[in-house]
Amino acid sequence: MFGSLFRRNASQKLSALLLIFGFIWGLVLLRYTYQHPRHQNSVELREQILELSKRYVRALAEENQNAVDGPHGASMAGYADLKRTIAILLDDILQRLGKLENKVDYMITSSLTNNTNSTNSNPVSAASNKQMNVQEFSALCGLTSIDGFPHCEAKIKWMNEMWKSEPCYASYGVNGTVCSFIVYLSEVENFCPMLPVRINEIADNDALKPKAEVVSSLGGLLEILAAREELTWVKLRIERMKENWIADMKALAKKQNLENRPKKKILLHLGLLTKESGFKIVENVFKGGPLGELVQWSDLIASLYLLGHNLILSTSINELKGHLSILTGNKDGCPIRGPRLLDLIYIDIVGLKQLQTVLGASFTHYRCLLRVLDSFGTEPEFNHAEYAKKKNHGSPWGKLNLIPKQFYNMFPHTPDNSFLGFVVEQHLNRSNTTLLNKIQRTNKALVYGKLADYWKDKTSFLDIVRNYAEIHGTFHNEHNVLLPNFVINHGILSGYDLHLLLRGTKVFVGLGFPYEGPAPLEAIANGCIFLNPNFNPPKSRKNTNFFQGKPTFRELSSQHPYAEVYIGKPHVWTVDIDNPSDVKEAMNQIMELKVDPYLPYEFTSEGMLERLNVFIEKQDFCRQREIWPPLTALTVKMAKPFQSCVEVCQREQLICEPSFFYHLNKEVELQRYGIFCNSSKTESDLYLPAFNPQNQMCLFQSDYLLFSCAGSHEHYNRICPCRDYIKGQVAICQDCLKREAHN
Repeated sequence: MFGSLFRRNASQKLSALLLIFGFIWGLVLLRYTYQHPRHQNSVELREQILELSKRYVRALAEENQNAVDGPHGASMAGYADLKRTIAILLDDILQRLGKLENKVDYMITSSLTNNTNSTNSNPVSAASNKQMNVQEFSALCGLTSIDGFPHCEAKIKWMNEMWKSEPCYASYGVNGTVCSFIVYLSEVENFCPMLPVRINEIADNDALKPKAEVVSSLGGLLEILAAREELTWVKLRIERMKENWIADMKALAKKQNLENRPKKKILLHLGLLTKESGFKIVENVFKGGPLGELVQWSDLIASLYLLGHNLILSTSINELKGHLSILTGNKDGCPIRGPRLLDLIYIDIVGLKQLQTVLGASFTHYRCLLRVLDSFGTEPEFNHAEYAKKKNHGSPWGKLNLIPKQFYNMFPHTPDNSFLGFVVEQHLNRSNTTLLNKIQRTNKALVYGKLADYWKDKTSFLDIVRNYAEIHGTFHNEHNVLLPNFVINHGILSGYDLHLLLRGTKVFVGLGFPYEGPAPLEAIANGCIFLNPNFNPPKSRKNTNFFQGKPTFRELSSQHPYAEVYIGKPHVWTVDIDNPSDVKEAMNQIMELKVDPYLPYEFTSEGMLERLNVFIEKQDFCRQREIWPPLTALTVKMAKPFQSCVEVCQREQLICEPSFFYHLNKEVELQRYGIFCNSSKTESDLYLPAFNPQNQMCLFQSDYLLFSCAGSHEHYNRICPCRDYIKGQVAICQDCLKREAHN
């Protein structure tokens, strides 16, 4: 009956379409005339509408393409206007249909909404009982899968019973239908994936937003920082490095297409600098205090500014409240209504706790925007609040229930998290060439340790080293500690003077602490060889007080695992410093070597700009519209019992990529990789998905926040998603930049 309608010309389509929907409207009214069969008729009718709509849109698209390329292209402007008119009328008709159906549903089922055992209700209405099949009902709304959203099903069921409990739900369009639940839970609270039609609408809106333009000067940023005393150290670092920043930004823009990027409104809240944190970092920043976190914040701020985004800085709770004042004061259980005011929020864990307090119920609305600077990493079993409680994992930093990739680390040590990194400062690379040529590298050893505790019980080790090289230190004089009399102490040096010292030094000597700092990379970048103490057994929260509160079971095999694994010899020698013969053998070989300065690309300003830009463009924890990294990077490996995916991938010179777990968590997908299941079951634990070789059973993950590269099992083989990476840029796969590069 309807097929002939699609063969008519454009001017006839509107009348035909109205006739079709008039007919459908009659069917909608007719289905309520009879109560008993209305479930089946509703489903069938919905399928007819969807199928008819698909056929119509497909026909329009084909005709439009032919017309544009054909002899009548000049007349298509009027046709486009007609199509827009049809689209508006369609939208109006569909809205009216929806309102009519909702009203009739409500009248028929209002007496049943409190009876959760009712079996006579509309399958997409609020009268559905506790056994509602969320997957089937979601499909009726156009949602094909809720993979990657572990709490979606439970939240829909909760809304099914409680949607009338808060009056504000109705203001968001919640009307008792499953479709309205999904719209609310995807666009307001981010517990479910967005409906495809809404994704397209929002994508169209995003295309109209202002574009980010590459910035060629840091003058504006430095003026902003100069007005904030607590950011003096940050300002000085960026100011010292500005020439490198600008040069590398220009270099990246030449290599990659940085046009047509949406300009993001980004809040950066430095919780560690707030007075409420009690850390007193501002007071101690020029006295040899820990600087790792500030280094990372400085480089993040500079990168975002140069990439052309709109930054909002916050270093106090009152300031945070001021920026988010429109979101506070909500008295009911719903987030504040209104457009999302921010695109991204960069924050540390201290600041995250503060943000939760400030936002209250609205925190849920902004959860997916968070990017949490987290030096040592947060593994899924600590991030997952219920699992951490079940396992009695005590940590003041865990139980945040974020997607693990939202945690941004200083080094690529935890593949479950994202590697943000930092920039290794190079005072002497692009200037002072004459000076560099005059500096002679001599047999000097500079000890990595500014505080007294680092030197404790290390005299016998340093006694061996001084037989090969003159020992130097940069120890703060205020600590008034007696150093071994053979140490030449320079005190706390400026960055420039420290790099001059490193340029004339042969070996940079680690003492075992601090763990994973930036200083060894600075030394290697200045041509030093790093003597890296190994740990046997490895250090972790199981045996080391420093890691007791850290939300990770990660084991450190040395003072600097990144230098050990990703750089290695001849620049890095990992040695047992408590074994005199090992130390002597290493020093004998080191003193015969001559190495050039070396810095991995990912720790240059260009490398960080590249990495951060890709994250901003591709990491989407709100809509999750596509798998990223692309599946072309995936290599599937099977672990042995007791092996984690971190170990298996690393042995193959690959990296575990947790984003691919979603893809592998289905029997049909495993078959593509030669894994066949005689049977399967679904559970929730860290080692899933996995394979039981005894009975050929596949075990799948039911809780997506527990996808973990780190877990292992004593009997099962883990199914591991590994990926390749760009040498010197481990956060990015080899195909990840292809669409970004210029042709």
